[in-house]
Amino acid sequence: MSDLRLALRTLRAAPIVTAAAVLSLALGIGANTAIFSLVDSLLLRPLPVAEPERLVGLSFGSASVETSDVGFAAFDEIRRHDDAFSGAFAFSHCCTQAPLTFGGERWTVGRFFASGDFFSTLGLSPAAGRFFTAADDVAGGGDGGVKAVISYRLWRERFGGRSDIAGQPAVLERTPVTIVGVAPRAFLGLDVGSRFDIVVPARTEPTVLPSIAFDDSTSWLTVMLRLRPSVSREAAERSLRAAQPQIRAASRPRSPRAGFMTAPFTLTPIGRGMSSLRARFERPLVALLTVVAVVLLVACANVANLQLARGAGRRRELSVRVALGASRARLARQMLAESATLAAAGTIAGIVFARWAARAIVVQLSSADEPVVLDLTPDWRLLGFMSAVMAVCLLLFGIVPAMRAAEVAPIDALKEHGGAPAAAAGRWTAALVVSQVALSLLLVVAAGLFVATFTRLTRVPLGFDPSRSMVVALTAPTVPAAERNALYHRLIRAVSESPGVAHAGGTLNPPLTAPLHGDIVVTPAGTSAPRANAVIAEYSDITPGWLAAYGTAVRAGRDFDDRDRVSTPPVMIVNERLARRLRAGASAASLVGASLMLTFRSEQSGDIPIGIRTVVGIAEDAVFRSIRSPAPPMIYAPLAQRSDPMLWTYFYITVQAAAGSPALLVNSITTAMHSVNADLTLAFHPLEAQVSESLAQDRLVAWLAGFFGALALLLAALGLYGVTAQAVAQRRTEIGVRMALGAAPARIVRQVLGRVAALVAAGVGLGIVASVWLARFAAALFYGIGPRDPATLAGAAIALAAVAAAAAWAPARRASSIDPAQVLRGN
Repeated sequence: MSDLRLALRTLRAAPIVTAAAVLSLALGIGANTAIFSLVDSLLLRPLPVAEPERLVGLSFGSASVETSDVGFAAFDEIRRHDDAFSGAFAFSHCCTQAPLTFGGERWTVGRFFASGDFFSTLGLSPAAGRFFTAADDVAGGGDGGVKAVISYRLWRERFGGRSDIAGQPAVLERTPVTIVGVAPRAFLGLDVGSRFDIVVPARTEPTVLPSIAFDDSTSWLTVMLRLRPSVSREAAERSLRAAQPQIRAASRPRSPRAGFMTAPFTLTPIGRGMSSLRARFERPLVALLTVVAVVLLVACANVANLQLARGAGRRRELSVRVALGASRARLARQMLAESATLAAAGTIAGIVFARWAARAIVVQLSSADEPVVLDLTPDWRLLGFMSAVMAVCLLLFGIVPAMRAAEVAPIDALKEHGGAPAAAAGRWTAALVVSQVALSLLLVVAAGLFVATFTRLTRVPLGFDPSRSMVVALTAPTVPAAERNALYHRLIRAVSESPGVAHAGGTLNPPLTAPLHGDIVVTPAGTSAPRANAVIAEYSDITPGWLAAYGTAVRAGRDFDDRDRVSTPPVMIVNERLARRLRAGASAASLVGASLMLTFRSEQSGDIPIGIRTVVGIAEDAVFRSIRSPAPPMIYAPLAQRSDPMLWTYFYITVQAAAGSPALLVNSITTAMHSVNADLTLAFHPLEAQVSESLAQDRLVAWLAGFFGALALLLAALGLYGVTAQAVAQRRTEIGVRMALGAAPARIVRQVLGRVAALVAAGVGLGIVASVWLARFAAALFYGIGPRDPATLAGAAIALAAVAAAAAWAPARRASSIDPAQVLRGN
């Protein structure tokens, strides 16, 4: 305790140096803790369920669990082959927005369906009431009708946490439901990063959504299994594959398809849940964790230099203590106590900064319609990480100053003002400065590459004009599936006739937010789809006016119009890229009039022939799923030529304003659409906002990398200023003597700056080598710029050199203004 009290008094005696050290550590430790808390929540944290390590998800071949849906028939057959697992459940993994009415109030909530053994297999306990069971998971919901379980958040925010929530009636969509219980507080669902509000039994889907009643063969359920304690995942996978022929035969649809469920079953560990965010942000978060680790190293080098400088300034004091009998171990322990106090203070301040920073980052990832929800509460991994970071910091900046303090000799107390610093101390300081400059350059280069990537992405030609357009996302749950196609066309006509609307069109699969996935194999009419080297295209059903609403030009042929109906020959429009693939060496326009065979391909369902369509137009290339991806081969088909029921309740109508902001049209469009159907749920999204949200990942990485790059420059400037100022102070006598012997002030400035320039040059050279070697590991995150871009490397070196010159200029000027007479008089 005596060491701690002395350390506190010593640090209080130098408040500016102490504050600079604590601030450096707080920023470094806080940045690391904030990013790691996101990594922990999104990538490492297991689901808050019983024994999550025993949960596996079912998929087909190399397909993901999220895209490997099955029907009730397949799920029931899988449950019969339970030799390797102790429980199974199925659920619709997409949380769909739906209206919920209670006590005269109506809210839009996130709803999904789950089998009756969902909660019991997960091993959860209700926060209130009970969960629904297999007895409730029957057609119509059984006795008492449809049961529902709500989330803890919905219970607290909308129902006031009322204790009598179990048994309360509500209306979901247009179906009366009975709330039977509340999910536990920590359970946000199985899709990490999102949350649910209400879940109902899967077998009640035809009752809740009678307009799109799924039968036993409809594939819409994700399956998860709980392995038996004594069974490995590989053994369970072999067991299910052995039973796959029987499962396939029992669940084959009425119209057998070639390749249906022939891809082998695959079991994937799913104890950390599923997440679309994880796929998007895993690599950026790992890259950012590396960046903030380098920031921490720069901060530690800064603090180590400050501690060395303080130790050099206290050398006479320390030597006196040795002369009076203090052991060298006691001096080292005292310096370590001071370093430990700094590390603890920096960690505490860093935790406060980290909590704010992590929440701010989550806000940046969220949008108004898709809020990101991550559990950022500290767990043992985060606490262990913070403890390890603090220990590493203490080792990095505490050991060398402690060793230097232990090396003082009693004779130093007899030297005037403690004498000049030892050569070893100068070497340690120089090494730290070079390392700090190299690490700072590494961060500035990374910042330059990420900022340049984001800048280039904002300039990518989209193939459509987002400035004048708006997307209206609508749901029509009360309209029968067979009547939705006609409804959508009536809505588009009503919107087109609204004042201020230049063009309007609709689709089930809009760019950037496209919810439907699948590969379309394109072959000449009369040929079969090859398994290898096939021409693969994206596919979207659209209405007349949709391309015009986006501002996507038709380069050749025509757009869809009233001629394209169910009774007329099937047609399509293809984009220029697909036309070039199919007409290599010829003009894209030559494809107009050609007949092509389309085949839907998936690992789960095999090849499903779509039929032959005639190309009537060639559209401009446009971004579809991602701005990072070049415009893919694309097929547009007339929605009016679909005769099958529309199984999904959502639809997207794009509106282009004749002039001004499309947001000004919201009221008139709402009136026009509700005049056609008053039960529609509408959400308006400016197309510019959708484009901006699609760049959220790159914007966040660029912003954080830029911030940490600027922070590295600041820390480098502080470190260079402190080291240079300390060197000038220690060499004051030498400089005064040289000036008395005739040295000009300009020469003194050049010598001081020359020493700094030598250190910076060595650090820049080392940093460039490290940047060139390390940048390749992050090459996949860059766009339109190479990881070894010469302009970025040169710009970073120039920026660091300019900061170093600015930091060293003031101490150099002070050195040139030293009065030789005062130095010689000993003042």
